[in-house]
Amino acid sequence: MNETLLIHFSGRDRPGLIAELTAILASYDTCVLDIGQAVVHETLSLGLLVEIPRDERFRGFQDALAAKANELQLQVRFTPIAKADLDDWISAQGKDQFIVTILGRAISANHLSRVSGILAEHGLNIDRLERLSGRLSLAVHSPDANACVQLTVSGNSSSEQSMRAAFLATAHDLKIDIAFQRESIFRRNRRLFAFDMDSTLIEGEVIDELAKLAGVADEVVKVTEAAMRGEIEFQESFRRRVALLRGLKETRVRELLNTIPLVEGAEQLIGTLKMLGYKTAILSGGFNFFAQHLQSRLGIDYVFANDLDMVDGVVTGEVRTPIVDGARKAELLRQIAGQENISLEQVVAVGDGANDLPMLGIAGMGIAFRAKPLVRQTASHAVSFLGLDSLLYLIGVRDRDLAGTR
Repeated sequence: MNETLLIHFSGRDRPGLIAELTAILASYDTCVLDIGQAVVHETLSLGLLVEIPRDERFRGFQDALAAKANELQLQVRFTPIAKADLDDWISAQGKDQFIVTILGRAISANHLSRVSGILAEHGLNIDRLERLSGRLSLAVHSPDANACVQLTVSGNSSSEQSMRAAFLATAHDLKIDIAFQRESIFRRNRRLFAFDMDSTLIEGEVIDELAKLAGVADEVVKVTEAAMRGEIEFQESFRRRVALLRGLKETRVRELLNTIPLVEGAEQLIGTLKMLGYKTAILSGGFNFFAQHLQSRLGIDYVFANDLDMVDGVVTGEVRTPIVDGARKAELLRQIAGQENISLEQVVAVGDGANDLPMLGIAGMGIAFRAKPLVRQTASHAVSFLGLDSLLYLIGVRDRDLAGTR
């Protein structure tokens, strides 16, 4: 007959502890059913669920392990596990598993309390909690700090929609971002990132800056606002705005290439993705001349945007087709994924406007980045308070993974 025990060790961490403890287990023919370890500020917490023959050696096993723990200056606790509890644990292994990522300039106890409270209300259990960012509390007052905690949780996903709504409201209230993902092989194997350009990779809208140069900023804004109210669709609004640029000289257009800055964290994100072997794409309703400039600067693999038609060094105000609108972005994303033999589940799409929703919707992970309210509410994920480099946390990259690569 076998006995099932939960053995818990705690104390100051140092190299070699696992080797010495498991050597004792090995000498008693112990089977390890589960194991987990965490180290917080050099303090170890180690748990082992083991099965051992309940014979004349059983008492000696506990005494030997307790003696070794004392020698290593560790506290040890033995908890017998009843068969019913063991059966419950085995059945729980088949539950759905999810990843909850908390992102902010700093993470406070209030943030953790609110998020964990939502999980508890919806019947999800926190199985593991870890820090992905370099530090949490020491950068509280830094305006460009990143703080990230990742929770692995399990349970029934039947109330996922209401839980996402609670996370969205809490994120807005606390000025943090909360991402909720189903754990799967695809989450751990993303291969393609596709970005909108204007107000996603760069600060601001190229067409608005062109309108200022052409002296028609107010007229362009009126057309844009009409489109946002749903009075005209994107293609028609795009044609009207481009028409207002007629007569603008190419020399003025080119001035924008070095005046519109990248969004915070863009270079770090793209550089890391390239280092890790990801494919990248810009799918923009903006203009090719600027998108191709970014392609050269950042090493983007694919670029699709609209041509700003010019003849004899002057903007004609005409629009070439097909126009890259929302539907076209989704179509292009499918084409790129197919060409690269990448499942859409392995695609991350990032954008800020309603025009991006079609591609966000078909990607395995669609992220509304610093987006309009409608887009934040519709997309499966939203990041509003950190830079683009924070998206690395959502694919499981830790700050320490990048040490020495920057």
